[in-house]
Amino acid sequence: MTRTHEEQRQALRSTWVSVWVNIFLASVQVAIGFFARSQALIADGIHSLSDLVADGVVLFAARHSHAAADDTHQYGHARFETAASLAIGLILLATGISMVWSAGVKLHAGVGMDAVHPVALATAALTLLAKEGLFRYMRRIGERLKSSLLIANAWHARADAASSLVVALGIGANLLGYHSMDAVAAIIVGFMISKAGWNFSVEAFHGLTDHALDLEEIERIRQSILSVGGVLDLHGLRTRRMGDWAVIDVHVEVDAHLSVSEGHYIAEKISALVKEAHRVAECTVHIDPGTVRHLPRLLALPPRAEVQALVQQVLPVPATLQLHYLDGGLEVEAELQAAVPAAELARLQQALHDTLSRATRVGRVTLRCATLDGRP
Repeated sequence: MTRTHEEQRQALRSTWVSVWVNIFLASVQVAIGFFARSQALIADGIHSLSDLVADGVVLFAARHSHAAADDTHQYGHARFETAASLAIGLILLATGISMVWSAGVKLHAGVGMDAVHPVALATAALTLLAKEGLFRYMRRIGERLKSSLLIANAWHARADAASSLVVALGIGANLLGYHSMDAVAAIIVGFMISKAGWNFSVEAFHGLTDHALDLEEIERIRQSILSVGGVLDLHGLRTRRMGDWAVIDVHVEVDAHLSVSEGHYIAEKISALVKEAHRVAECTVHIDPGTVRHLPRLLALPPRAEVQALVQQVLPVPATLQLHYLDGGLEVEAELQAAVPAAELARLQQALHDTLSRATRVGRVTLRCATLDGRP
């Protein structure tokens, strides 16, 4: 559930590119915003400053989320990314609400309704191009690494590009004489940022609360499990997110008379296939005999020690037992460790069946000797 060194290096590099771009843009936007008397440009500059906080969260998560499992985090640290995504969403949400409030108050009071300097429009256009380029670059890296955190940060940059477009339109309208449009643009930008923050927060919250995978992915996993040889059916398939990965557990039905080792083999084949074909970190497979449906009836059957004691009361020589716990009752296969005449073998089998029937529900009793034909 960890990325390679090269993948982590790419994730860190893309985030550092975002850091330096945001430092430059924030400095230019705020400085020119004050000079040009543009509320929208200042708001967009503050938004770029909030991106630096988001980038810091991403860097922290990239450093810690791929650490190996330890005694205190036995499933690994993948949810560090999810927690970081939630932090980014909350930062966006708070930033957007504060921008809407500030610009709305100024618009209502009629403060700052003067014409802005034309340089503000050029700055907004430069910011738009830079943020769109940053979005495309970071999304490509995020999709290559299948990192929801990097993709979230990329869409953060796209939200910035969209807000810069609104800022540019607002400044352009201001320069055409519609002076209040600069403040209106700042409000629109605030709403856009708030919406993006809300969406990211909800998605991350789902990841932190064991939200299941989407139905399409669950069905794909189900089909993968059913494709494994020996699987008759499955039930109880449960999934939950673990960062960008998933953890699943499932009950798989197999032939009731398979050996323990073959059932284990099938379980391991399922786990290996699901991990290879899907983004699954842990796959726990519970093997069920295909005919077992009623757990209370099953648990009412006696354990091996009790069955062994009953068998020893009937058989004159030691026997190897194979027990099958099924809905129809206990099936017993016993193999004597010594040769017994066929007639005596049939008598012992009937006696064993009668003895077990008095103690529990018996579906079938099979008795055989170590020799193939049952002759002494």
